[in-house]
Amino acid sequence: MDSSPIARRSGRVHHCAVDTADVALWVAGYLEDFAALGRGEIEDVGRILTHYGVPLILGSDAECRILTDEAQVQAAAEQQFDALQSAGYDRSEVLSAESTVLNKSCAIHHGRYARIRADGSEISRIESTYLITEGPAGRRISAIVRHTPK
Repeated sequence: MDSSPIARRSGRVHHCAVDTADVALWVAGYLEDFAALGRGEIEDVGRILTHYGVPLILGSDAECRILTDEAQVQAAAEQQFDALQSAGYDRSEVLSAESTVLNKSCAIHHGRYARIRADGSEISRIESTYLITEGPAGRRISAIVRHTPK
């Protein structure tokens, strides 16, 4: 079985335990795919399913949604990436980030990001916490909780 950093971050390798450095590496891979999808370089939004768990919890001030199948997760992702492309999204700059291992199968990643256009102008800033779980399908984001803007 491939245990390279790329295989680990893609979720193709099942680990017995998570560690902070490995979670941070995996999140970096997720952010690379997220940016490529946001720019429209990758058109197959289904690729994000290698990072998102099913079910997936999405929490914000507006609502808490529990997406219970792949079609719902993919539809939510398509909506988000369409909005990013319409805004001229190019990348997300990490303003701060920290990964914390909770136990052998769960970690959280808390990050603050600036979403940036190709010309360098800022679209928005977001702050989110991700619950990252290790299960039979590999490593996945099981919950994304958007923080209230300060």
